[in-house]
Parts: sequence; C-alpha cells; structure tokens
Amino acid sequence: MNDHHAKQMRTPLRQVRGLGSARSGTTHFWHQRVTSVALLSLTIAFVVIVVMLLGRNHAAAVQILGSPLVAILMLLFIFTTAYHMWLGMQEIIVDYVHDDALKLFTLISNTFFCAAVGLACTYAILKLSFGV
Repeated sequence: MNDHHAKQMRTPLRQVRGLGSARSGTTHFWHQRVTSVALLSLTIAFVVIVVMLLGRNHAAAVQILGSPLVAILMLLFIFTTAYHMWLGMQEIIVDYVHDDALKLFTLISNTFFCAAVGLACTYAILKLSFGV
C-alpha cells in the first residue's frame, strides 16, 4: 500500500490531527474575555482620573498623573487596552482578510501599531511620573 492510498484511508479527524493550531483558539478567546473584564474596572478608573483632571491647570494635571497610584492604574489601563486591541484586530484580520500576503502584512502592521501606541502612552506616563 503506497503512502497516498494510506492517507485516503484515514478518517477526517485523523487527517486533521496534528495540523494547524488546534486549542489555541480557546486561549485567544479567554485572553479576550479576561482583558475585557479587567478593562471594565480600569476604564472606570480612567474615567474618574479624566474627570479629576477637568478644569485643572498643567501643573495640577502633572501632579495627579505623576502620583504612583494613578500612574500604575494608567499603565495597567494602557497595557490591557493595547493587548486587548491587538487580540481583537488580529481576530478580525484572520477572519476577514483572505489574501495570504495581505493577511501577513496586516498582522505584522497590527502588532507594530499596538506596540507603538502602548509604548508611546507608557513613555508619556513614565515621563510624567519621573519628570525626566
């Protein structure tokens, strides 16, 4: 029996096993759900911080954003939002971009964009916190 004939005798489940990323979809699903739950409380904290900044002058805003608790909350908000955004856009790209070259380009662009946004926001918070 040749190799081609042996492959034809396999059941569909046997043909699929070992191919692709079987179980990685649930990890992706749970990461999206956990980050969205975390973002519920972090977004509330973010809105409270923004409301505290309304009507303040620059020095007062820098003082509020530079305090350790506020800076940590803002960094958590930034990291979680950037990661959640990366996961969500990745899912959209994989589902709706069918050309392989374009899909690869947009997945790489998505990663760089989310990293750039996260790093720029992180830099701004750290600059305010440490006054560098």
